[in-house]
Amino acid sequence: MGLNQNKNIVITISIIFLFLAMLEGWAHGFFTLLRCVVFGTSAYLTWLAYNHEKEGWSWIFGFIALLFNPIIPIYLYRELWVIIDLLVAGFLIISIFAFQLPEEYENES
Repeated sequence: MGLNQNKNIVITISIIFLFLAMLEGWAHGFFTLLRCVVFGTSAYLTWLAYNHEKEGWSWIFGFIALLFNPIIPIYLYRELWVIIDLLVAGFLIISIFAFQLPEEYENES
């Protein structure tokens, strides 16, 4: 499995969590798990972007990791988090197609 395929799998998992978070009735523990999943995905994508010299992508993914970090959480109103979740999910969907790693790195995994 190549890096682009691995990248797309972890992005898809985060997208699913972000869309689920928009539904009502989740316990607080789900949102902690959401933070961990999106933070982990964003940190991984930051590392990939940095290693493949895609500086703009690494800054954006780094910002998302900072926003969702579970260690020092940023507390906002639920209504604002729904908007952020939607925007981040949309960005991650776009990144599946727009953030591609070079072919020569496909066999490194």
